[in-house]
Amino acid sequence: MEVIRNIFDLSDIPRKDLTVFGIFSLFLLIFPLIPHSSFAMATMIEFLMFSLYGMGWNTIGGYGGQVDLGKAQYAGIGAFTTAVMLIHWNIPFWISAPVGMIFAIIWSFAIGYPLFRMRGHYFAIATIATSLVLLDVFQSWNFVGAAKGLELPLKSMPSLLYLQFRSDTYYYYILLFLFFFGFFYINWFRKSRLGFQLRAIKDNEEVARSLGINVHWCKIKTYAIATSFVAVVGSFHACYNFNIDPEDIMSLDLSILIAMMAMVGGAGSLWGPIIGAAVLIPLKSYLGSWLGGKEGLAGLDLVIYALIIMIIAAFEPRGIWGIVEKARKRGKI
Repeated sequence: MEVIRNIFDLSDIPRKDLTVFGIFSLFLLIFPLIPHSSFAMATMIEFLMFSLYGMGWNTIGGYGGQVDLGKAQYAGIGAFTTAVMLIHWNIPFWISAPVGMIFAIIWSFAIGYPLFRMRGHYFAIATIATSLVLLDVFQSWNFVGAAKGLELPLKSMPSLLYLQFRSDTYYYYILLFLFFFGFFYINWFRKSRLGFQLRAIKDNEEVARSLGINVHWCKIKTYAIATSFVAVVGSFHACYNFNIDPEDIMSLDLSILIAMMAMVGGAGSLWGPIIGAAVLIPLKSYLGSWLGGKEGLAGLDLVIYALIIMIIAAFEPRGIWGIVEKARKRGKI
């Protein structure tokens, strides 16, 4: 009962924040009922996916201060586990997704134990290296389709069991359920013993160790939590797209974009990943749509996208949420 109370305990959050989140949540719930284009629905689904990616990254990268730039490898493990289990053994999403999560956690323990002996940029570089190595393995592994990837077989639709629908609305609401579950889990996590230990480690690792905190084990446990979020979304990605390939789901670009969700929004804050995804995903989608395909403007969308990110990072290293907190201290919000 204590854990459940902590999960839904929002008493430490300012009323203004809860009001804004309540209005935003209401908008998310009724969005499919509002007239919209298929492109807008696809963008909203991508927003929810990257919010969850960012929430996972925020546990180790935001609260723990460990910049992980290799998270896409776990999305790949989740996606390919779901695809392989469906293709070869006809196992549905609701079983294959937890199995993919377990495989991803096992891999996170295998590489996390040695990697967390490193600090700072050495750790970040090491996560990139492990991700690229696993990408090469999958691109050469015929069992998972190698570089070509895998195409999921179609079942009779709609199928909640296999997560296959003709309408994106069903995918949207399933993902929205995962979004709220992830939000309340992170709300509990930040107030848990592990959450406080991580903040102590982030502030001063040596002092945290002197207080009896097992720094290495705390990092590994949190890394597994972050991995779980990413692996589940990877499994969803496989069912939503019906086909996957290593370059699509395990690329370095995806790893960096996952990290950017929390870093731009505000790493180490409850709202950071949601804000980051709400800004960056529509920006990426609509700039690409408006500018990316126009003659003479190819690549301009990416330049504008990168410029906005750099301006936010230069103005406030703590991201958009840091700007909000500064404005509050000045009495402007």
